[in-house]
Amino acid sequence: MTTAEALSQAKAALTGPEPVVFLMCGIPGSGKTAFALQLEKEGCTHLSMDDEILSRFGRYGSDYPPRMYGPHQIAAEETLRERLLSLLEEKRHVVVDFSFWQRTRRYLYTSLIRQHGGTPQIVYLRVSPQDLHQRLVERSRRFDANAALPIANELVQQYVIGFEPPVDEECWTVEPGH
Repeated sequence: MTTAEALSQAKAALTGPEPVVFLMCGIPGSGKTAFALQLEKEGCTHLSMDDEILSRFGRYGSDYPPRMYGPHQIAAEETLRERLLSLLEEKRHVVVDFSFWQRTRRYLYTSLIRQHGGTPQIVYLRVSPQDLHQRLVERSRRFDANAALPIANELVQQYVIGFEPPVDEECWTVEPGH
């Protein structure tokens, strides 16, 4: 589906009685944050791993050493998961802006959301390797939370190889730019 179609479906989902939690799924550079920011404009609370790390620990490589990125991710995720549960208690709509590249992690979050009265919706942003490369080149020129780490071609290949795309899961597959 196109980005516009997915946003239209999201707006419709937000009119239901239960809180909806959108789980952004995709490789870095696929457009997860851009989509999440659109959902934020529609009334969702935006929980961003990148923003949380930047606000708590600073910039990768200048405010903390690269070896600390993993521990900072763990700490940020714990905080954001607690915030998600509070928002579900308040019956608020949420967009969780992580990569959700592992199938088991998506399952854990969808189960957690259902257990706390929410409706999970995975939004998978699928981009071609060529588009991904171009997006990451452009992203490397920025200095914001969403361009926290430099992503070399080798790292992109690791992301592509390690990514577990949604298969039998209920998700919206969005092809940004279409």
